[in-house]
Amino acid sequence: MVLLSKGVLRMKKPLSSPPHYVDDIDRLQPYQGELMQHQKESAQQLVQKINQIIANSSATALVLQEIAQLLGVVFQVDCCCLVSVTGETSEEATSTNWCADKYLGLPHPEEMFSMEQLLMHSPVLQCAAQPLNIEDISLIHNSLVIGCQYLPLPIKAVLAITTRFGGNNNGVIGLIKFQPYDWTESEQQLLKEVQSACAIAFSGVAQAQLIAHQEQYLEKSNQHQSLIKQLTILSRSNLELNQMLQLVIASTAESLQADRGLLILLKYTDPLFRTQAKKQIPKAKATVIGEWARETQSLGTSKPNTLNESFLLSDCGLCQRAFMDSGKAVIFDDYTDQNNTSPAAALFAVEELPAVLLIPLETQGKILGFLVLQQSVIRSWQPAELNLVEMVCAQVSNAIIQSQTLRQVQTLVDERTAKLQSSLELQAKLHERTRQYVEQLRKLNELKDEFLSNMSDRLRYPLTNMLMSIRNLRLPGITPERQVRYMDILEEECTKEINLINDLLTLQKLESPHEAPQLEFIDLNIRIHDIAASFEKKLADKGLKISVDLPEDSLKLQTELESFDRILQELLTNACKYSQHNTIVHLQAAHRVDQQIDQVMMKVTNTGHAISEEEATYIFDKFRRGKGRWTPGTGLGLALVKSLVQHLNGVIAVESVQISDSEQSEICFTLTLPQFSEESKP
Repeated sequence: MVLLSKGVLRMKKPLSSPPHYVDDIDRLQPYQGELMQHQKESAQQLVQKINQIIANSSATALVLQEIAQLLGVVFQVDCCCLVSVTGETSEEATSTNWCADKYLGLPHPEEMFSMEQLLMHSPVLQCAAQPLNIEDISLIHNSLVIGCQYLPLPIKAVLAITTRFGGNNNGVIGLIKFQPYDWTESEQQLLKEVQSACAIAFSGVAQAQLIAHQEQYLEKSNQHQSLIKQLTILSRSNLELNQMLQLVIASTAESLQADRGLLILLKYTDPLFRTQAKKQIPKAKATVIGEWARETQSLGTSKPNTLNESFLLSDCGLCQRAFMDSGKAVIFDDYTDQNNTSPAAALFAVEELPAVLLIPLETQGKILGFLVLQQSVIRSWQPAELNLVEMVCAQVSNAIIQSQTLRQVQTLVDERTAKLQSSLELQAKLHERTRQYVEQLRKLNELKDEFLSNMSDRLRYPLTNMLMSIRNLRLPGITPERQVRYMDILEEECTKEINLINDLLTLQKLESPHEAPQLEFIDLNIRIHDIAASFEKKLADKGLKISVDLPEDSLKLQTELESFDRILQELLTNACKYSQHNTIVHLQAAHRVDQQIDQVMMKVTNTGHAISEEEATYIFDKFRRGKGRWTPGTGLGLALVKSLVQHLNGVIAVESVQISDSEQSEICFTLTLPQFSEESKP
């Protein structure tokens, strides 16, 4: 607690007295004369009143105002100043002031002493209970400078104390008199008693402000995510380039609440011009190919219409800045204040829309054009918004390059097609072969698209989840429970990626020349029972059961244990994914002799969606999945099974049989492996 007197200070314009708690304050006034005799009792009553304000106030913004009024009346001061601060400093502070009614409306004095002068000339600077450290004194100093900017009279005496919540300073209570005054010990002690209650009020206000800030951040994030989703949809559409760019600038400007948006493309006179020399402006024509603007009522001016208008780059000082600044974003709060020898092109209408954000569309050192956002008033662009606009520019640049490339490729394809047609007319015998070749290319293209789709999804989604978890872990104030959750997500997604990579490596190893399998004898009955038991919970979670049918005499099998386990696990995993709810997965094994060769035949049967004859031809191929199946997967599981079975010199087949009076089918995977007698063991 700090006492200051005989200084002068400026305070923020005081708030008028709120209607709440006036009657309670009047009832507190009679015990002011008995403050010395009933210190403890009055302190408890005052704390109760503060707690009632905190508990009963419906609006968080009024809590500090009502507490300031209560303290001002109880202590009979001329003004009470409450300042809520963040952490140990007053860099982020909000102040609430109350002044006695007789001082409201008084003109402010023309000359005021600064807070430094107040401290320098003050003969009283002491603590009521224990000495304050330099941080507390600095906090009180800075808080009063923030809160006491517009007081009606010069300050003569101040009694101040810091509040602490959760081990950190979170506010300052300042009692102010406009006449010289010596603060009594009872007043100092009473102010100390209400310190904790006020600290709770400061904390509540800070939490409310934090929640409001987070809600604003969430709203902006949702807008940005919506914009990104729209741009993603547009990038995958078959719209003509100019149509797509028009939708892009409209979505971007509207999402970022700009007054106007423009997309401008450049056409260079010298087609070989790719990078500009220092302070050299190329000869180029700029054309507006996309425009969006708010309605006339919003701007208060005539709605501009500059679509397809052009200007020379050398005639526009605004666009030239993009070249002068090496392709960086150009931001002007008011372009009309710029002393440029070359003004902006007329179509920018900088007199009506002086606030300008211009970002070049750049790729490989060549500026393709500009994305322009304009405001009729000054706007402070946030880093997240600038990053979003830069991302949009990058996508637009890629779309332009892709469109140009596709046009070139299309021209080349058209020329080659014409030559091919001429050749086909002259060489009729090659027609069928060419048709077959084109059909093969089409199928290969479908396979390529399907492969890229499957792999991009399986690689992108875990990486996206990991990236979001990492970003969330970096957020301030994250709880330990959320930290554990995000760490679990990171571990889970990393495991998925590792498993996918391991499967790919295993397939690659099996498809290349490799060593013979490392065979060993196993008890097939025990092995199958163990694997089936490990899947019981997983199957039960999906409402499935497993039935194991094995011969009474244990089957012996000479095989590679790791490969055998992986085959059976993948077949059971596949059955778990595609089985109908509340059905049974059957696992059978038996011995048979085929052409005097002992074999072990195993079957995994489940009930589910039928496998067509066409699907059966490629179901064991890599990255191929059955049509109409939306269960997530990579298309590697059955391909890996087939490679492992071949590695063990076995065969595998699939059969789908329709169940009568049902839309479901029985799907049976039959695995046949060679069996060796115990005597043949080397």
